[in-house]
Amino acid sequence: MKTSRFSDSQIIAVLKQAEAGKPVPELCREHGISSATFYKWRAKFGGMDASLMARLKELEAENARLKKMYAEERLKAEIVKEALGKKVVKPSRRREMAHQAVQHCGTSIRVACAAFGISETCYRYQSKCSAENAEIADHLIRLTHNQRNWGFGLCFLYLRNVKGYRWNHKRVYRIYRELELNLRIKPRKRIVREKPEPLVVPEAINQCWSMDFMHDQLADGRSFRLLNIIDDFNREALAMKIDLSLPAERVVRALDQVIEWRGKPIAIRSDNGPEYVGQRLAEWAQKNGVRLDHIQPGKPQQNAYVERFNRTVRYDWLGHYLFESVAEVQDYATRWLWLYNHERPNMALGGITPKQRLAMAA
Repeated sequence: MKTSRFSDSQIIAVLKQAEAGKPVPELCREHGISSATFYKWRAKFGGMDASLMARLKELEAENARLKKMYAEERLKAEIVKEALGKKVVKPSRRREMAHQAVQHCGTSIRVACAAFGISETCYRYQSKCSAENAEIADHLIRLTHNQRNWGFGLCFLYLRNVKGYRWNHKRVYRIYRELELNLRIKPRKRIVREKPEPLVVPEAINQCWSMDFMHDQLADGRSFRLLNIIDDFNREALAMKIDLSLPAERVVRALDQVIEWRGKPIAIRSDNGPEYVGQRLAEWAQKNGVRLDHIQPGKPQQNAYVERFNRTVRYDWLGHYLFESVAEVQDYATRWLWLYNHERPNMALGGITPKQRLAMAA
């Protein structure tokens, strides 16, 4: 707003000279003002002193400010009412609506930003699509294609701990959601049971192994068995033997093969199956100085480490494919065993692989 070059006291002095009888034309020539300006002063400030004049100007400024605020708030309300058909939460959507308000409604950027609750920095922001986003998307697509039951957690831990990429989890998850790779969570009705005592975690390798059997069928209907042996310390899968029949002699042979390269365990935990409680395994354990720990009947949670491994085997590959022969199952299991030990992050180990846990303990 244009301000006068005359102060309040100067205007009052000119008006008092006119009241004292000095001619108006002479006053106008003396102070360099027009007669219209003089009469405007007298109509507005006639009979006032300097304090009343200052107060009047304050009231005029306050009135102008309130009018401007009212106009802006009304404009904001009209913009929001016209633009928002439903609740808008994302800043990108709010920025888009603010741009439309400026372009089509002719409002200022400041008013549009205030109406949609964003800053002017957000209004002027232009997103930059990093080239790494395409690389992240490619990794996620290949991972979820090869490991169809891996959720975001395993995918991110694989990229971070196994491959060594330092991408932020929020960035990876945003791309994961945009690709619509989310797994459907199946709700389960949990049976309330007493909380079992937690298993003791070994402090070094070969302190305690766990072993258990699994069952499945071939394409022709024949049943086959899987013998799984793991080290409880780092959850490493030591062996996975597959055949139509796995008697106690085959269990002993599998244990001897693992001991040749891994070393002898102090104890082996198993259930009460006939292969484990028979005389053949007891003789082998006594000969090699290995303690056999049998769980209580009907309490598989006491062998939870290998039971959890069995679930991973079932959901990662065994339940996905229909095999024609035992040799085909054994070949796939051997390749998957390497992937499990070297590349699959284990949540119980803090998101690292069994081999990484073994290297940390070395």
